[in-house]
Amino acid sequence: MARFDRLTVYSTLMDDGMLPLFNSPDVALVKGVVATLARGGSRIMEFTNRGEFAINTFTELMQHTTKTYPDLILGVGSIEDAPTAALYIAQGANFIVGPNFNPEIARLCNRRKIPYIPGCGSVSEISNAEELGAEIVKLFPADALGGADFVKAVLGPRPWTRIMPTGGVSPDEKNLGEWFSAGAACVGMGGKLIRADWLKEGNFAAMETLVRDTLALIKKLRA
Repeated sequence: MARFDRLTVYSTLMDDGMLPLFNSPDVALVKGVVATLARGGSRIMEFTNRGEFAINTFTELMQHTTKTYPDLILGVGSIEDAPTAALYIAQGANFIVGPNFNPEIARLCNRRKIPYIPGCGSVSEISNAEELGAEIVKLFPADALGGADFVKAVLGPRPWTRIMPTGGVSPDEKNLGEWFSAGAACVGMGGKLIRADWLKEGNFAAMETLVRDTLALIKKLRA
């Protein structure tokens, strides 16, 4: 059962303005990333559903996070079908993110009052997702779908839409400035924030600093 209600998840994501996402079969490494994000001030994270036995990694991570970082909201991404979503919900996922929009996942999440952030690539997909309760839609892959210009164009006739670009987002002022100036509600960020070279070196201190600085930069850009 999710520990955080839907409104809390949405408000936290909107307040932070950033959803860090990460995946690894190495449970110890994922725990280290969670600790780094928490120390850096992030209050939410997406564990990406990739590879064999990812659900087992998530289950152990959820148990660890609940005890060690009880204020951090943990959800799951790369969910494409309702049965997989149900498996993660049973293990306590607080939100579901998808690369695509699936009406069955939307209905499942609505029954449990769990946020569903579907991936959308057109106005029609966005509209259909919103009709089934999506408060935030994921623009994915954001850089390949027109970037910040796409966000701006959609929000012109649809100012009520909340878009989270993912793919092509980096933690520098120019890139983030373009997304938020266009009207992005928040951004999703993976390898540009949780860098592979720092993970290889065990340089969690640099990653913590980047997380903290990125959250501060987003706050500044939105002010």
